[in-house]
Amino acid sequence: MKFHKRLLRAEPSFRLLSKLWRISWLYVLLICTLAAAGYITLYSAAGGAPYPFAAPQAARFAVGLVMMITIAMLPPKVLIRAAWPLYIFSVALLAAVLHMGHVGKGAERWLIIGGVQVQPSEYAKIALVLVLAAWFHRLNHRQMGNPLWLLPPAFIVLLPVVLVLKEPNLGTATIIGGIGAALFFAAGMRLWQIVLLVIPVPYLIKVAYSHLHDYQRARITTFLNPESDPLGAGYNIIQSKIALGSGGMWGQGYLKGSQGQLNFLPEKQTDFIFTMIAEEWGYAGALTVISLLLIIILGGMLMAIRSRNRFGRLVALGISVNFFLYCLVNLSMVMGAIPVGGVPLPLVSYGGSAMLNVMMGFGLLLSTWVHRDSRFGESEPD
Repeated sequence: MKFHKRLLRAEPSFRLLSKLWRISWLYVLLICTLAAAGYITLYSAAGGAPYPFAAPQAARFAVGLVMMITIAMLPPKVLIRAAWPLYIFSVALLAAVLHMGHVGKGAERWLIIGGVQVQPSEYAKIALVLVLAAWFHRLNHRQMGNPLWLLPPAFIVLLPVVLVLKEPNLGTATIIGGIGAALFFAAGMRLWQIVLLVIPVPYLIKVAYSHLHDYQRARITTFLNPESDPLGAGYNIIQSKIALGSGGMWGQGYLKGSQGQLNFLPEKQTDFIFTMIAEEWGYAGALTVISLLLIIILGGMLMAIRSRNRFGRLVALGISVNFFLYCLVNLSMVMGAIPVGGVPLPLVSYGGSAMLNVMMGFGLLLSTWVHRDSRFGESEPD
C-alpha cells in the first residue's frame, strides 16, 4: 500500500519524463545544426572573431533552446487559453511601436523594453498562429461554410497586417498575411470563398502600391533594373549576386570570401548572410544549407499531418508556413528574384527577436508532436 502511494506521488515526474522522451530529438538536432551553421558564418562575418555577432547569437540560441523545450511540455489546452491574451498583448505592442517605437533604417519596428530592443511584429506571428488555430479548432464543417464565422478571423489577420504596414515593414506584413491565408485554407475554407478573396487582389495591389513609401518604390525599381543605380539603391543586390557567383562549386574558402571579408557586401550578418555562405562554401555549401532548411520545413509538415486534433494540426502548419516564408523571402531576396524586404534567414542571420521568435515557434511545433494523440474540444463535421 505504501509503495502504491509512493508510485502515485511519483506519477507527475514520470509524466514529465514521458513528455521529454516523446520530443523528436532528431528534429532538435537539425535545429541545432542549422544554428551551428549560423554561428560559423557570423564568426566569419566578424573577420574571424566571436564578437560582435557569433557569441551573442550563441547565447540567444541557448536561451531559446531552453524556451523551446519548456514550451514543448505545455499541453494544448494551456496553449488555447493563452492564445487570446498573447494576441491582444502583441497587437498592443504593435500599436505602441507606432507611437514610441525606435527608428532604424527609415522604419519604426522596435521597442526598447528594459534596455533590450524588441521587434513586436516577430512575436505577433506566433500569437496569430495560436489564435487562428484556437478559433478554427471549434468550428465544424457547416460553420466553415458560413461567411459570418470567417469574418472574425479575417479581422484577426488584417489588424496586425495593417499595423505592421504602418511601421512600415512590407516583408513581415506579407508573411503575416501568408500565414493567415494558409491557415484559412487548411481549416477547410470553401473554393468559392477563396475565389471571392482572390478577385479583388489586383485592385488591392494597385492601392497598396500607391501608398508605398519612396524607398519601397525604389526597391521595386531596383529589383527590375539594379544597374540603374549601382552605387545607390542597386548596390546591395549587385554585390549579393557577385558574392553568390564568385563562390563557384566549392567556394573561396572559410574566412577567405572577397566580398564579405573586404566589406563590399552590406548587411552581411543579417539579410545577406546566405551570400557569405555561398561565397565561402560554394554551391555545395549553399545547397547543403537549403537542404537542411527544407528538411526542417518538411518535418514540421509531417508533425502537422500526424496530429490527431485540429488545433495541433493548424499550429504545426502555421509554424511551418512561417518558417517556410522566412526562408523563401530571404533566399529569393538575396538572389534577386524579389525586391529587398529586410527579412532575415531564420537561425542563421544575426538578430535577437527573430531568433527567439523562431525558437518559440519550434517549441509550439514540438508541443503538437508531444501531444499528437490528444483529442479534445473539437467540433465533429456534419
